[in-house]
Amino acid sequence: MDNVLTFKRGRVPLLISMPHAGLRLTPAVESGLIDEAKSLPDTDWHIPRLYDFADELGASIVAAEYSRFVIDLNRPSDNKPLYAGATTGLYPETLFDGVPLFHQQPSDAERARYLEEIWVPYHRTIEQELARLRDEFGYALLWDAHSIRSHVPHLFEGRLPDFNLGTFNGASCDPELARRLESVCAGFGDYTHVLNGRFKGGHITRHFGDPAKHIHAVQLELAQSAYMEEFEPFNYREDLARPTQVVLKALLSELLAWARQHYPR
Repeated sequence: MDNVLTFKRGRVPLLISMPHAGLRLTPAVESGLIDEAKSLPDTDWHIPRLYDFADELGASIVAAEYSRFVIDLNRPSDNKPLYAGATTGLYPETLFDGVPLFHQQPSDAERARYLEEIWVPYHRTIEQELARLRDEFGYALLWDAHSIRSHVPHLFEGRLPDFNLGTFNGASCDPELARRLESVCAGFGDYTHVLNGRFKGGHITRHFGDPAKHIHAVQLELAQSAYMEEFEPFNYREDLARPTQVVLKALLSELLAWARQHYPR
């Protein structure tokens, strides 16, 4: 497979990961999807566009090209569940609503190929870029960017807060950094937020975040109602996105400011 990801190297010690932004399908996945899934409803829609200010910040960016319906890059390669209760795995079998995703699933051989040719390169890119950043700056920051419908009864009760920060219950980044990010969210009273609520950080945050080795990782699960229409045709809403980008930029700027203070050179 070619073009399994896009990567752009930045100039500051921050890598933004977008593992669920991909829209490409393999022939085996595309032919096996149920009709309701062909519009790719569980995609983290428009995340690269929403973070288009990242170039201005100087961040590195890695984004998936293939859909999570092919393979979920935010799950461990051994497919061990990350959350108790309803969740999705390395090879999703249901939509977020609990409806079976396929009328015919790809073969085990196909899925083994997806692991080797899509999952492995994405994670290798993250690993190599974080190592480069830490070598150059003495530390590295990882921001795992996600979004989801604000109301998915099969996965969580009620309405999701707008900004859902995850640090694997404090294990993936310095606790002071997490507090400062919470403070940024609290400063924008039109939005709701939570730290380590329903979404505590997936495999990428949990695996790569290692404060003892000066790698700090945070996941943001953003309610899609904050920037787009949550149902087909999943239109981007500039009127909603613009103020949400102000918050996102403030969060990433605070992330960088904390690190500069914590790691003076």
